[in-house]
Amino acid sequence: MTVPAVIGVDIGTSSSKGVLVALDGHVLRTATRQHAVQRPHPGWVEMDAETWWQEFLQLSRELLEQAAAEVVAVGVSGMGPCVLLTDEAGVPLRPAILYGIDTRATPQMTRLDEELGAEEILRRCGSALSTQAAGAKVSWVADNEPEVFARARRLFMPSSWLVHKLTGAYVLDQHSASQCTPLYDTRSREWYRPWADLIAPGLELPPLRWPGEVAGVVSREAAAFTGLPAGIPVITGTIDAWAEAISVGAQGVGDLMLMYGTTMFLVNTVPELVTSPCLWGTVGALPDTRNLAGGMATSGAITGWLRDLFGASNYTSLLQLAERSGPGANGLLMLPYFAGERTPVMDPDARGIIAGLTLSHTRGDLYRAALEATGFGVRHNIAAIEDAGGDVRRVVAVGGGAQGLLWTQIVSDITGRPQEIPSQTIGASYGGAFLAAQTVGAFSIEDWNPVKEIREPNPQLTERYDEFYAAYLDLYTSTRTIAHTLAAHQER
Repeated sequence: MTVPAVIGVDIGTSSSKGVLVALDGHVLRTATRQHAVQRPHPGWVEMDAETWWQEFLQLSRELLEQAAAEVVAVGVSGMGPCVLLTDEAGVPLRPAILYGIDTRATPQMTRLDEELGAEEILRRCGSALSTQAAGAKVSWVADNEPEVFARARRLFMPSSWLVHKLTGAYVLDQHSASQCTPLYDTRSREWYRPWADLIAPGLELPPLRWPGEVAGVVSREAAAFTGLPAGIPVITGTIDAWAEAISVGAQGVGDLMLMYGTTMFLVNTVPELVTSPCLWGTVGALPDTRNLAGGMATSGAITGWLRDLFGASNYTSLLQLAERSGPGANGLLMLPYFAGERTPVMDPDARGIIAGLTLSHTRGDLYRAALEATGFGVRHNIAAIEDAGGDVRRVVAVGGGAQGLLWTQIVSDITGRPQEIPSQTIGASYGGAFLAAQTVGAFSIEDWNPVKEIREPNPQLTERYDEFYAAYLDLYTSTRTIAHTLAAHQER
């Protein structure tokens, strides 16, 4: 007997993930495809959109193969904000430029701040120009690849690209648009034409929908490729971190979602628009919600780098060594700015630093220092959120890194805050599946994904970490000039 189910697919930085979920929230199947980004120049991070579609096809076929399920709706999400420019037929003109880990558009940010006014951009758009701003990257293409830009007619992100391939629709969700600074007016929740026409002349910006709205239905052609039934609804989708927040029900005022992934992301729900020059004020994933968000450029990416550097076959042995190292990593302190840093320092030329090294330090100490560095980064972001007017009352963890005990415990100990760990930490693909299910019935995320456990902080360790956190803040300010000098050499 077949059961009605939904599919959710998320296109991430290092992998694409798919999930087949029954309408009661029970996960029937999961599938993953690993991929790598392209780094053709220092500060550039790109990916071919065809990779996103081919991996969707593979995931869909794997999830559906001999599955006793009837798919009734499709949910999508993806990393972002990204800039994929295509011609009027939707054919990509160049690889997609990825989100804040791509730092190429610094000159465009400086120019736009001067032309439009930095304070006016922050007031109108909710966020200052930063490496996260998709609009600045559109401007980069116009400046540096004029022959490409002359042919550009449409703007996609991973989620909207999948929607287009599945349904033929050209739409973008409101939240993703709110990260297209300075093309979008977050107060009126629509494209701001005076600036859009100035920065992206000739570009037909997509109509806007909410992430859970139906964008279209699976076409016959897409059904033949994917194995999905033709005619079933496909939601508009959104950026992965906001789908992650949906997957764990972190949508109430005062909720903070912590996404443990290749990068670390934080989304705090606020009662009204709040702006800060060192954070992102965005439209939420649900209608009439507002968020104050932060994001680190690396977190899990550093642990992956160390694993490869050490030649370890998996993370288990390194986590065991890190646990033995103990709080403070035997006097090691790391700045996790290995790809520059997004919030709250907003410094694309920041660099990773490991301080306190001696000949007695071990792999476990280094790995522990990396985990603690992300904890200090989270604490720094939470402080910035609260300084800006956000209110963090409840913290919910999600993502692959939330499945382990040590990393989440370290973050709770450093921040002094409990973290709720839900039953499902799959993340964005599960959130997309939930939104898809909402198109065919009324369901509760609390029923789908109840809290499994709470990671309580150890007050004694929190007090001990206070000294390390103060040193963490000092380490950046003390080494910033040196890091910028080295970054300039790396770009030659």
